[in-house]
Amino acid sequence: MSTSSFADVSVDLLRRYNVQGPRYTSYPTAPMWRQDLSPADYGTILEKSGEGPEPAPLSLYVHLPFCEKLCYFCGCTVVITGSRHVPESEYLDVLEREIDWVSERVDPNRADGRRRQIVQLHWGGGTPTYFPPELLERLARRLFDRFTFASDAEIGIEVDPRVTTPQQLETLARLGFNRLSMGVQDFDPKVQAAINRIQPEADTRRLVEQARGLGFSSLNIDLIYGLPHQTPETFAATIDRVLSIGPDRLAVYSYANVPWMKKHQTVLEPHLPAERTKFEIFRTALSRFTSAGFEYIGMDHFARPEDELARARRDRTLHRNFQGYTTKAGTDLIGFGMSAIGSVGDHYVQNRRELPAYRQSVDAEGAASFRGIRLSPEDRLRRAVIGSLLCHGVVVKSEIERRFAIDFDAHFGDALEKLEGCAADGLVELSREEIRATELGRVFLRNLAMPFDAYLEAAPEKPVYSRTL
Repeated sequence: MSTSSFADVSVDLLRRYNVQGPRYTSYPTAPMWRQDLSPADYGTILEKSGEGPEPAPLSLYVHLPFCEKLCYFCGCTVVITGSRHVPESEYLDVLEREIDWVSERVDPNRADGRRRQIVQLHWGGGTPTYFPPELLERLARRLFDRFTFASDAEIGIEVDPRVTTPQQLETLARLGFNRLSMGVQDFDPKVQAAINRIQPEADTRRLVEQARGLGFSSLNIDLIYGLPHQTPETFAATIDRVLSIGPDRLAVYSYANVPWMKKHQTVLEPHLPAERTKFEIFRTALSRFTSAGFEYIGMDHFARPEDELARARRDRTLHRNFQGYTTKAGTDLIGFGMSAIGSVGDHYVQNRRELPAYRQSVDAEGAASFRGIRLSPEDRLRRAVIGSLLCHGVVVKSEIERRFAIDFDAHFGDALEKLEGCAADGLVELSREEIRATELGRVFLRNLAMPFDAYLEAAPEKPVYSRTL
C-alpha cells in the first residue's frame, strides 16, 4: 500500500474526521444493548443455536482478567492484584461451572451423534499468563473435556513477555496452542515509563525465539501509536526492532483515550501527541511495515502476504468479531468469564463486568449474562454492509441486494449522501456498482462505516467511543 496519498493530508481534514466513533467489533455496538438478558434467556439462545441439520461451528473466548500492575493506557476489563496471586484458583472454580453449564446447552446429545466442533479458541485478558502452568492446563483440559475440537482448530492466547515463563510456553505448546499474541506497545524507555510498562526488548525477543522453537505457527505483536512522548522518529526505531524480531502479524492500534470510562488514563493526557503528530506516527508505521513486505489488512492490522488473514482479505472471506479480524466466519462465538461477550445466532450476549457479580450469578444460575440484543433484519443488513467495508474496503451493491432483497441506493440514500462528502475528500469512490475505500480512506474505515449506523444519533449524550484516529 502506497503512502504517497497521505503526504498532503491537511490538518483540517484530520480534525474533521478524527471524531468519536465505534470500532465496530459488533453491530449494533455495545452501548446500544439492553440490560435485560438473563441467564435463563441465554440458555434458550444456546439451545436453539444447536438445532437444525447444520448448526454453526463454535468459537470460544475465555477472559482471564488478572494483572499484577496496571498499564496506564489500558482500556480492558482487568483486576489488578499486585504480587499476591490469590484469586486464580477461585476464579477457575467459577469459570469451570460456567463452562459446564454452557456445554450442556450449546451442544446437547443429537440423534445423529454429531457434535458441534470448536474451530477457534482464544484466551485474553488481563494477562492469561498470570496463571501458573498447572492452572493453564487445568482450564484447557476442562474445555477439551466438554467440547469437541476440530483437528485444525486455531488455538491462541495473549501473553505478556514480562511475566511469561518457559514452563508456561512449554505447557501451552503441549496442550495444542498454536498462536501467540503479545503486547509491546513501544520499546522507547521514556514511553514505557510514562505508561507504567517497563518491558525490555530482550524479554520479547526471548519469548518469540522460544515460541518458534516450540512450533507455534503464528506470532502477533501489538503496538500502540499516540502514546505519551512518541514521535515518528522514536516509533520508527521501535518498528525496526520489532521487524528484526520477525512476527507474522502486527496490530498497530490507535491509543483509545477514554478517561471518562478509564480514569487512570488522565495521567497520560498532558503528554499525548498532537493530532498531526499522531497521524505522522501511523503513517511512519504504514510505510515501514509495507516496505518490509507486510500487507495492510485494515483497521490497524498488518500481515505477511502468505498469512491466512492476507489471503482472506484478497478473496473477501475476512470476518470481524470481538477479537478483531479473523478468518473464522459463520461461527457462533461464546464468551466465558467476567465481561466476556458472545455472538450466538442473531444475538449478542455479555457477562457481568464486575468480579463479585460474575461469581454470584454463576453460583446462583450457572451463567452471568446480563445484557445483549437480538438483531432485527435491518440490523443484519447494516451489519453486513459495515462488515464488508471494514474487512474488504468495498461494498458490492448487487451482492447486498441479492442477499437482503433490497434496492441498495433507495434503502441507503441518506448514507450515500453523507458519503459524498467523504468522496470529495478523497476517502471513497462511489459508483453505481460499488462503494470502494481509497488508499487514504482505508485509514478512515470507521468514518466510512458510520453513515450506515442507524443507532449513532440515538447514542447516549455522554461520550462512549474513542476517536477514529
